[in-house]
Amino acid sequence: MPKPTFELDVRAVSASLSMASEFEEAQVRVKAFKSTPSPGELLELYALYKQGTAGDVTGARPGILDIKGRAKFDAWEKKKGQAKDGAQSAYVALVNELGKRYA
Repeated sequence: MPKPTFELDVRAVSASLSMASEFEEAQVRVKAFKSTPSPGELLELYALYKQGTAGDVTGARPGILDIKGRAKFDAWEKKKGQAKDGAQSAYVALVNELGKRYA
């Protein structure tokens, strides 16, 4: 069985570092939008950010009186099982899309 080459490992690390820097840049860009995205868009950004940084949702769902906390929890829970790098990539793509309207 052939061993993986070092070159392939370097490419994988490089791609991972590239996505991490794009993810960080997207976080800065979204804070500089001239107008605020819709509540649904903000929830999607939140859910992708949390999935991309913390992974699957943890803890108990907030109570019925905590409407904002419950909405955020539910949005994040919908991303359950999505890989962190996939969530980061989706976050970057969403920021790029929203930037056309709000930047």
